[in-house]
Amino acid sequence: MNTYVTPSKDSTDLRTDSDRLWESLMEMARLGATPKGGVNRQALTDLERQGRDLFIQWCRAEGCTVRIDNIGNIFARREGSDPNAKTVMAGSHLDSQPTGGKYDGCFGVLSGLEVIRTLNQHNITTQSPIEVVAWTNEEGCRFPPCMMGSGVFTGELEFDAMMARTDADGVTVSDALDAIHYRGSDNVSPSEIKAYFEPHIEQGPILEDTDTTIGVVIGGLGQKWFDLTLTGLEAHAGPTPMNLRRDAMMGAAEVTQALNRIAFDHQPHGRGTVGCMTLHPGSRNVIPGQVKMTLDMRHWEPEALETMGQAVTAAVEEICQRHGLDYHLEPTANFAPEYFDKACVDAVRQSAEQLELSHMDIISGAGHDAMFVGRVAPAAMIFIPCKDGISHNEIESATPEHVHAGCNVLLHAMLNAAGFVSSVGGTGE
Repeated sequence: MNTYVTPSKDSTDLRTDSDRLWESLMEMARLGATPKGGVNRQALTDLERQGRDLFIQWCRAEGCTVRIDNIGNIFARREGSDPNAKTVMAGSHLDSQPTGGKYDGCFGVLSGLEVIRTLNQHNITTQSPIEVVAWTNEEGCRFPPCMMGSGVFTGELEFDAMMARTDADGVTVSDALDAIHYRGSDNVSPSEIKAYFEPHIEQGPILEDTDTTIGVVIGGLGQKWFDLTLTGLEAHAGPTPMNLRRDAMMGAAEVTQALNRIAFDHQPHGRGTVGCMTLHPGSRNVIPGQVKMTLDMRHWEPEALETMGQAVTAAVEEICQRHGLDYHLEPTANFAPEYFDKACVDAVRQSAEQLELSHMDIISGAGHDAMFVGRVAPAAMIFIPCKDGISHNEIESATPEHVHAGCNVLLHAMLNAAGFVSSVGGTGE
């Protein structure tokens, strides 16, 4: 088990610069800004390239060494006093949903950068290197699956298969990386990581509902994703009797109901969502002959998640048989639940206590890069509240106070893990 040092008295009063962090978040949010106040900066687009370029520019201004690996993950490193020490890493992602918010992903990346800026400002030396990572294609909206960059980095996803994935226009990940000039060749290994911390907005309502500032994330729900195609027969809506139809939409509606029922049967942690659905031919007076839809299932317990997947598969088969439909059910993601490293979780909790911030243990309902990293290195996450628990939405909102609090917890958790060595003539605040 990892154990970390007790923070030095010289470091306990250290704080990040709240204005500087907020200004960085707002500047990044201008890249892909949407009319409703959100961002559309999807993975490996030119707008995301601009975000990557800006992040690297800021990191190099702080004296960081920048590495880019073969899937486009960006690693910005501030050296420590021990050249043989493993790195203490923080990060998240810069890509967004098509109607995303300002904080999802960016808060984690820019909080890591703010930690480096703060250490530089105060001339603080750490024993371990401090590194910030921006993972490629965490969202998975343009190129499924999600958490692609961290998945390839950790060996959970196969590199060649991910490079061949296509978006809706048939563009491959490989071609998109080349188009924005972010196919790197640096070899970065998970074995280099001593501890990984990922700050993030909660993307749920629990912290706000309990008036809690910091979520100490102990792990995350496992996930199963499927793409489902139901095929019936197009026919005229008027002359075709109800009992003689092969209506793909009726099958889709019943599958949606079955998925929700199965999720309700596996509470408190069961989740079931149909997020996408397309009909063919899409005419108001034609019975739909084909429906393509996505199924998303989540649970904290591996056995329950497996049972949910089996139940959904059985439901699809029964519904299609009853409606005379053919079907193709393709798995697109299968992530086991994640239980974070105790020492990293304790470092987050102790930092919140040291800073006298209200905190609670919490389980992440969303997938995050930390869940892949946690399978190959010690990892934990830090949550802050977001208004009404809304995320993946242009109205996503967090307060400067909560952003600053989360970044300060990150600072002290990283110092705890990295080892505070010295501070020489810092500028102070």
